[in-house]
Amino acid sequence: MNIPALQLTQFATDVLTACGMPAADAATTAGCILEADLTGADAHGIFRLPQYVDAFDKKNINPRADIRTLEQGPATALIDGDNGMGHLAVTRAMQRAIELAKNAGLAWVGVRHSNHAGAGGVYAAMAAEQRMVGIYGAVSGFNQMAPWGGAEPLLGTNPLAIGIPAGRQAPVIIDTATSIASAGMIKAAALRGETIPAGWMIDPATGDAVTDPAKMMHSLLAPIGEHKGSGLALAIGLLAGSLNGASFGREIPRSGSGFGVNSGQFIIVLDVARFAPNRDFGGAIDRHIDDLAQSTPLPGVDRVRVPGQARAARKQERLANGIAISAPLKQQLDALAARFGMAPVSA
Repeated sequence: MNIPALQLTQFATDVLTACGMPAADAATTAGCILEADLTGADAHGIFRLPQYVDAFDKKNINPRADIRTLEQGPATALIDGDNGMGHLAVTRAMQRAIELAKNAGLAWVGVRHSNHAGAGGVYAAMAAEQRMVGIYGAVSGFNQMAPWGGAEPLLGTNPLAIGIPAGRQAPVIIDTATSIASAGMIKAAALRGETIPAGWMIDPATGDAVTDPAKMMHSLLAPIGEHKGSGLALAIGLLAGSLNGASFGREIPRSGSGFGVNSGQFIIVLDVARFAPNRDFGGAIDRHIDDLAQSTPLPGVDRVRVPGQARAARKQERLANGIAISAPLKQQLDALAARFGMAPVSA
């Protein structure tokens, strides 16, 4: 069924508040969660709420995190998330990066002692909305990939997101895991009882393809572009993890939920005006978007898609018509409502 976005946002806010988060922090976090649903990153949206509640129950997330700045220079900062919700820590990091970039033209902000922060595109878009370039990288709290040619999970699906502002067009937003499919997509398929395409997961003992998403915990996720995706995951992990004093590689426990393991992220923000003060950068991006979108598609392809353009249209459609919730997910949300004495979400 389709549930109104505002109802889901309020529901998530109420659940997070019931888990002990201050009301303002819960609202900020819920906004990031539902922004993922609105823009099409469903595997990082309300689908994750039961997992977050479980992490609170196990005391793997601090509900009343004291997020603070450890170091700051003219264009850099290091933020400690105090093991709180990653959405909250990364939002604070993006806000700080935008402030620094307005003064210095460029900012790099690292985060440690964070947690899963949902869809990276949500944060890259925050910078793009300020007419700035935003780049987000994260080291996953759970290792599910191996270094290329290996059979031991020492790498996460470490995501990268980039937001580039345009003019009349929607910003260019690229948001990708360094695995062919994100762990969230595979978990969502398991919840729906579906199989996944061959090539998404690998049996570490045989190297064979695994198509049952329920076997994810005992499988390896395949990197994008073979050795290229593995190398990119390594670089992002070192910059989001080791550079920030966050966990990476063997420092991330194989057992556990992926929460409370000192996750790290980084934010880079660039003030476009420092590079294009006398010309219309947005107009140039618009022209390139038009060229790409109007280019000749391959046989069997209806049109060429530019990252970020469908995202904007999808958000408007879902704001108008609601967010689709599968029956298994609805059951999980109903269980949360019953537990916390709330009305269940409904169409």
